[in-house]
Order: sequence, then C-alpha cells, then structure tokens
Amino acid sequence: MQTAPFHSTPVSDPAARKRLYDSRAFERRYHCDSPLGAQWSPCSTRFALWAPTAQAVRLALYPDGNSAPAVRTLELARAGHGVWQCELPGNWDGCFYDFTVTDSDGAARRTADPWAVACGRDGARSMVIDLRRTDPPGWSRDRAPARSPEDIIYETHVKDFSWDPASGVPAEYRGRYKAFTLNGTTLNGDGLHPTCLDYLKTLGVTHVQLMPVFDFGSVPEGSDLYNWGYDPVNYNVPEGLYATDPDDGAVRIRELKEAVQSLHRNGFRVIMDVVYNHTYHLDSWLWRTEPWYFYRQNPDGTPGDGSACGNDLATERSMCARYIRESVLYWAREYHMDGFRFDLMGLLDTGLMQSIRAALDEAYGAGEKLVFGEPWAARHSPMRPGSRPAGKRALPRLDPNIGAFCDATRDLVKGHILHAERPGFVNGGSARLQDLAHAVTGWAGVQGGRFAVQAASQTISYLSCHDDWTLWDKLVITMDPGQKFDAPTPAVLRANRLAAAFCFGCQGRWFLLSGEEFGRTKQGLRDSFNAPAALNRLDWARAWTAPWRDLADYYRGLMALRPLLPALTDKSADAPARLREVWRPGRKGAGFRLDNAGPGSRWPELVLLYNADSRPHTAVLPAGRWQVLADGEDSRLWQTEEPVSAGGQAVLPAGSALVLGRADPIA
Repeated sequence: MQTAPFHSTPVSDPAARKRLYDSRAFERRYHCDSPLGAQWSPCSTRFALWAPTAQAVRLALYPDGNSAPAVRTLELARAGHGVWQCELPGNWDGCFYDFTVTDSDGAARRTADPWAVACGRDGARSMVIDLRRTDPPGWSRDRAPARSPEDIIYETHVKDFSWDPASGVPAEYRGRYKAFTLNGTTLNGDGLHPTCLDYLKTLGVTHVQLMPVFDFGSVPEGSDLYNWGYDPVNYNVPEGLYATDPDDGAVRIRELKEAVQSLHRNGFRVIMDVVYNHTYHLDSWLWRTEPWYFYRQNPDGTPGDGSACGNDLATERSMCARYIRESVLYWAREYHMDGFRFDLMGLLDTGLMQSIRAALDEAYGAGEKLVFGEPWAARHSPMRPGSRPAGKRALPRLDPNIGAFCDATRDLVKGHILHAERPGFVNGGSARLQDLAHAVTGWAGVQGGRFAVQAASQTISYLSCHDDWTLWDKLVITMDPGQKFDAPTPAVLRANRLAAAFCFGCQGRWFLLSGEEFGRTKQGLRDSFNAPAALNRLDWARAWTAPWRDLADYYRGLMALRPLLPALTDKSADAPARLREVWRPGRKGAGFRLDNAGPGSRWPELVLLYNADSRPHTAVLPAGRWQVLADGEDSRLWQTEEPVSAGGQAVLPAGSALVLGRADPIA
C-alpha cells in the first residue's frame, strides 16, 4: 500500500519537524520493519531507502568509490511505510552507488546509504557487496574461545597496538588490522621479547576491546594522521584507515574479520567500542535522507548537544532505535563481535538498551555477549518526555547484564578525573572506609551515593581508559612535582602497584587501558584523541625495560590469581554478602575479609589489606592460618609450593598491599 508524505512540513521549519516526528501518527504511518539498504543476490540487487517525507529519490551507480561519473541513474518508486525502492536484475557485486533525495521543499541532496554495509574511500559512496566473498578461510567455523572464570578487558586502538617500529611488525602492517593476524613478533625482531598478540598471550587478559573500527570521518583514509575515531560516518562499515587498501570496499571487511578470527584463535574475545550517541556532523547520511528525524531537538528546533559534538541521536524514536539495534546485531552476526562498549551510554534511552540486551540474549544466550557503557553524557540532552536516559540513575533498573564504567572507584583510587593535582587513596589523598568497602563489592546494592548497581555483573572496575590522564601520568602529576614521566620514582611505582592491587580486589569486571601495566605515558597530555601516533603508540621497548617490565609482571600475577578467587569473580546479586568484615589497619589503611567459598577454591576466606600511608603499619589478622598470596612487590607468592603462613598479625610496608588466603578449614 502506498502512502503520501507530509508535504506540508518544510525542512526549513525544524520546530515543525520535531512536532511531526514526535507524533504518534507519524510513528504509526511510517515505522518500517522491511529490509533496507542494498540487498545483494547473484541475480539481482534490491535498493531500499527510508525517506518518508521525500518527494523523490534517485539512485546513481558508479564504477568506483571516488570521482568517476555515474554509469546509470534511475528513479526509485515509493513503497509503503516511507520506503523508496527498486530492484535491478544482474550481479551488481562491487558496484558503488548513492542517492539524490528531493525533500518536501524541492531541494535535492546527494547522500550515501546510511544502511550500507560497504563503501569506498572515506565513505563517500556506498557499495553493493557479496559479503561471503569477504570471509577469510575458515570463517564459518570461527568461534569465540570459551568464557573464562573472569572477564579481564584490555582496551586498545588499532593504530596504537602496532605503530611502534620496535613492535617487530612489518612496516606495511603497522597500525592496521593485519597486525592482529601476526604471531611471533618480538621487540625489534630480537626473538626474545614478545610484542603485540604474543605479548597479550603472556598477560592474562580475556577480552580485547577495539576502539572505534567503524567508518569515521575525522581522518582521511590513506593518510598518516591520527584520531581515536569517535566520529561516526558509516555505522555498518569498517574504517578504511586501518586497511591495506581503502579503495576496495571488500578489503577492509575481510581484514577486520581476519583480525577478529586471529584474536579468537589466540584465546581472546573481542569487544567493539560503538558510538551511537552522535554522528561526525549533523549533516550526515541520516540527516540527508530524512532531515531531523534521527536527531534530538530543543523546543525551538535547534539540535540537542548532550554529546558536546554538535548533535545527539534521537534513540527513542522507533526507526532510530531500529537502526542502532540492527547495527549491533549486524556486527555480532557478520563480524563475530563478542561484546559492545557504548560511548556516552547516558545519551541512549533505557528502552533501546534493554531491547539490545534482549535481542543479543535471544540470538546468542543470556549474557553471552558483553554489553556495557559510559553511564553519563557530556551535557543535558532534550530526550523525548517519557523516555529515560541509560545513565547512572537507571542502572538499578536495567537488566543486570547491562554494565557500566565505575567512575566512583576510579576517582576514589587515583583522584578526581577533572583535576590533575587532586589525589586519591593511593597517591596521598584520603578515602572513607565505607566508600572503599563499596568499591570492593562493586557498589552493588548501595542506596544513593556515588554509584549504585543491582549486582557486580554491572560494574566495570577500572583505573584508566583512553579518556583523560593515563594512570601512570596521574600518579606522576600528583606525586612527582618534576613530572618526569619517563624517570620513575620508587614511590610512584609503589602507588601504581597498590592501585592495581586494589582494582584487582574489586568485584565486577576488571578493565584496563592497554599499556597501563607497564606505566603507559602520554607525557601528561590529558586527552590525546588527535595527538600524533608517536605519542599514542604502545611503547614496546618500555614494556620490556625495568622497572616497567617488573610492573607488568605484577599485573600478570594478579590476573592469573583473580580467576581462582570466587570472592572477587562472583557476579550474582548475593556477591556483596561475601564481604564479612571491614577495618582500618592504620590511618590510611583498609582491611577486608571475604567469603571465598566456591567450586575449586583453595582458600575458604580471603583477606585484602591496603596501606596507602607513607609509613608501615601492623594489621591484626582474623583467626586461622593465612597464606600470603601477593604483597606489594610480588603477586605470584600464591604459586610457591610451600604455603607461606602469616601468624596473628601482618606487617604492611608503606604504600603496599597484602592479599591472603586462609590456609586451614573454617571451624
């Protein structure tokens, strides 16, 4: 059944557009569930574009993705629910295309296809693709490795991972997807010190989180420029900057699949960092196909800006929600992604997040795909009345398998994220014992306060990510007035180990920035989103140079120990009840006794002791025999053949941690 557009609502009146799109009549008339984009088959391709208020839509076909003139143009026919479509006989695999949309005011706008799954250089033209020819050998048999007892997430940027010439990666693969397919890389090719993928295999992380790998607009493809990539252009297409050939739309798809396949083969699950809260510019393919529909507006019609990037997607509108939900499912299905980290999740509405979680659970099993995000926005966003943002206040009511970054623990441990010189617990500041206890239980069940979730399954415990200062830089700024980021002092090293030990001892999932384990520095730069790759790179020589090499080994020991401790890996709503006792072993200390019972547990109870003071303290231990599992210098004491027993008390050196497991049964 054909329906006519709302010709009476001009694009030049954005306030009227807002009223139109928020009306129930528009939703009933134009919500569409049929396939959109270019649906390829060997015999024909169906092109479908959702543009309900357009007067006309014209399709143009091209031999390349750059500047070649069109080889054919034709008008699309109006179909039901705002869809324009046509079907072309023949095999159009590899053909590029775009649309010209004539709006209700008679103005014509060229646009690529927002529903496209392939494109050419810089995403200017969309591409028809037979996706099966992009599958690497064995792709149909690719499976994620089995879930480990604990999820330890390692965030990295494709370019950061292998850009360093010392990585041992061939020059043509540095900073590209292909680097993730290589085994056997070593520091400067010395054959002794593993880098990149083989280094990760020595570390103990279970998930690799890739910063944005969808097509973004801030850096020209084929250039040597750098950007984090939080600037979406084509949501369902891999970024060509990391491909060996950005012109052939199939190459970027195949090479990202190869990277995921290799990570799976080497024992890692893969998380995709997704940015569904805004587009690079308001003048996007979404806007050009249906002006204003996909964007939130203030009452006067101007664009919302809760992202601080100039626009916010209107996720509460049904076709925008469909677009995002289908995009997530597409990446999970086509690229075998194992989880999704949502940038500024507080700008998305709870209805959308719940539906994404439900759809992933239905397709892959409850909780099989990780879903978490930043439970905040940069600014207020004019969300439609009746919708709720998926921010901090919503966490206790969201599905317990929708997680969030715990900024409360982050700031408690190392100091406020917005104030460089404000310290936290480990670097000279103070912390309430109650808050430290809340951090240990992942802030689950907390009433009010700085952070609150239903269960530890929602908590992402972390100390640093790509945003803001690295953990090392924050510690240096607060503890070393000279700010010598490459000349570590013993005090800063102790504080880093203490911070790592505290985060290790928190319920929830453990997340860290790549290189955090070897004191990654950006020389004090707070946000390096467009700084040179030379500053952002993982410094592989640093990873194997004392004392940072020893710091990395301290992290390794903690990562190997954590899966053995049910007290910390329990994600159930009952996990907070494992915390049995809390006390102060000194002025700037904290002690915690936890129930560590569980299948295969070697220690029925666990004691965590932290001393952030500049002088040592003595801690009285609970009754029983206690084995030292880790201290402030060595995180592998639990691997010794003979248990090292502590008596009724333990000495806590300055700026150190002590992890103990009960070595005798509980009476």
